Amino acid sequence: MSRTTKIVLIVIAITTLFACTLVGGVAIGYFIPKASSTSQATQTMEITNLPVATQTFQPTSDIESLFKPFWQAWDLVHTQYVDQPVDDITLMRGAIRGMLDSLGDVHTGYMDPLEYQQANAPLEGEYDGIGAWVDTSGQYLTIITPMPNSPAEKAGLKPGDQIIAVDDVDITSEDPSLVLRRVLGPAGTIVKLTIQREGSSESLEFEITRAKITIPSIESEMKDGNIAYIQLTTFGDETTNDLKKALITLLAQNPKGLILDLRYNGGGYLTTAVEVVSQFIQSNQVVLYEEYGDGTRDTYKSLPNGLALSIPMVVLVNEGSASASEITAGALQDYNRATLVGMQTFGKGSVQIWTPLEDQGAVRITVARWLTPKERQIHQVGLTPDIIVEITQDDIDANRDPQLEKAIEILTK
Repeated sequence: MSRTTKIVLIVIAITTLFACTLVGGVAIGYFIPKASSTSQATQTMEITNLPVATQTFQPTSDIESLFKPFWQAWDLVHTQYVDQPVDDITLMRGAIRGMLDSLGDVHTGYMDPLEYQQANAPLEGEYDGIGAWVDTSGQYLTIITPMPNSPAEKAGLKPGDQIIAVDDVDITSEDPSLVLRRVLGPAGTIVKLTIQREGSSESLEFEITRAKITIPSIESEMKDGNIAYIQLTTFGDETTNDLKKALITLLAQNPKGLILDLRYNGGGYLTTAVEVVSQFIQSNQVVLYEEYGDGTRDTYKSLPNGLALSIPMVVLVNEGSASASEITAGALQDYNRATLVGMQTFGKGSVQIWTPLEDQGAVRITVARWLTPKERQIHQVGLTPDIIVEITQDDIDANRDPQLEKAIEILTK
């Protein structure tokens, strides 16, 4: 199977700390406003129309009374905990994390500075690590596939390899999402991975020199039958420009049809999703609605000058297609612009804002839910493909991609 047809996940990146996991992969499911030169507060106003985002909370006497037990506990930790001195920064970050976790929303949470930096890596297009697509849904951190020409590939890691130790530290009882942090590190440094591989009676050890990994947001090529193929792995900074370049190159070859592959694409910037959809539908059509807690809505419409408004299309989706991927697939399905092929999507129908905290990381808070142009609410439900096609273990073992084959069949017929 060529690298463009492999089922992929977002790279070994800490974004999965705030992801929902599922069998077969990580659905990152982030959905955030695009960065600009404006301040974060102004950015929030522009994207979500939430005036409260710019207000500074002033504690009242009631709040001061409410927090007396907190400060009492703080003092007790500093005076009674056996291992002194305690780290006040760690305590502060733990308090923020606990507050957000108590909301019971898996998409709302706290990122410390390192997590925040690494969470943006897939959108910015590069990060430091070993270069592998991974799965955190099982007992162990598992390699889906090494990236082509990456340190992971050159070291000999293979799909299905399970990481059971990092730098000789047993991590079999550790959350796979947290194991990612051990694997990441500055380019040029070495990480030692102990691997459990199917068919091998003993564990295997690999010393891998980390490198700066460039993450392509788009890969494209012409398939058999004169079918154009574009795979989006994220909705990041350069996705729209890369998509336009790919479309210009592919459409110049007069293809019979176009396949847009959104499998295991966990999402990205809201504005990028609108820009991507705009390449395939007429301008000024609804792409999505954002609905807030008070019942008010914002409407996002397609932009003019789309490059591929009439070519027959198939969109490939699966259980790892989330958030901005579902925005794109849902809009194209609602307008009967494309046939959806694959499996039920993840069901990430909420919108988050990331707000930096005074050099102490950032908070990620759910501010709205979104609906498709036909006002479908897909949160925790997902999109149902027009044609269901499953990939079995036998298909994987034989390097077959029946979902892609079905898409080519539809467009060639």
